[in-house]
Amino acid sequence: MKCLCFLAIVFSSSALAKVSFNDYVHNLKEEALAKGYSQAFLENTFASVKLRKKVVKADKNQPETKMTLDKYLATRVPDWKVSKAVKLLEENRQILEQVEETYGVQKRFIVALWGNESNFGSIQGKHPVISSLVSLAYDGRREKLFKKQLFAALDILQQGHIEQDKFLGSWAGAMGQSQFMPTSFLNYAVDFDGDGKKDIWNNKADVFASIANFLKSEGWSDQLTWGRQVKIPTDFNLKLASIKRNAIRPIDDWHQLGITRYSGEALPKVDLNASLIAPDGAKGRIYLVYENFHTLMKWNRSSYFGVSVSYLSDRIKKGS
Repeated sequence: MKCLCFLAIVFSSSALAKVSFNDYVHNLKEEALAKGYSQAFLENTFASVKLRKKVVKADKNQPETKMTLDKYLATRVPDWKVSKAVKLLEENRQILEQVEETYGVQKRFIVALWGNESNFGSIQGKHPVISSLVSLAYDGRREKLFKKQLFAALDILQQGHIEQDKFLGSWAGAMGQSQFMPTSFLNYAVDFDGDGKKDIWNNKADVFASIANFLKSEGWSDQLTWGRQVKIPTDFNLKLASIKRNAIRPIDDWHQLGITRYSGEALPKVDLNASLIAPDGAKGRIYLVYENFHTLMKWNRSSYFGVSVSYLSDRIKKGS
């Protein structure tokens, strides 16, 4: 009886042993074939797929060091980036205004996201998207997520939006000047100039419209800004600060709790709801943020990211 139990354990361990990368790729191709992709397309697409160990290592070693918001803003929104953003908005004003009119998203926020995601298109990543996603799926820790992204990437190639040798992105598979993951591309990318391709890699019209389409689809309103920096009383209960939707209150409620503009003046008397956020606690920057900020959080769940985009947009509006 003991012998049989031992054999069962050995068999189970063997069955769970990780397959080779080549076998994994073969299984992926079979799964894709069952989903309806053609054999010829799959053979061509997977012909150059390689295990990219650096990609897997990057995923496992993402930095965990806590950075203050002040330092983060100094890094993400330096003066040179503000100057460049102002200049590029002017250079692309005509197409940006067309996109703004079409989607109802202010051009300064489009440019701010463009600048934060890819430094205005100059940093898009040089990793082959298919190989990166296959490698990350093979690693197994988030296989379901990366397989979903892989099949979305196959759709992008099959639809002809980009040639495979130019199908490059970040190590995690984020692509183009907007750094969309493949599923986001399928949901939000736009062929704004009508040339038959949703080109977020090289076509600014498509880039701007795709960014705007994401924001509008997720609830953006051009009747609102994003929020404002505020001051809180010394005895304020900071447990009320939260990005969670159940912590949203009318601005008048925040006024009654003693919150003021950063200048010390009273909050505006407007019929708006807002969330209070304190990314670095009571000693750091405190903000009242509106619905548009919650929309930015759907792009990236980091409040630091949302504040950096918003801060850059405000500086673009000021022109410096």
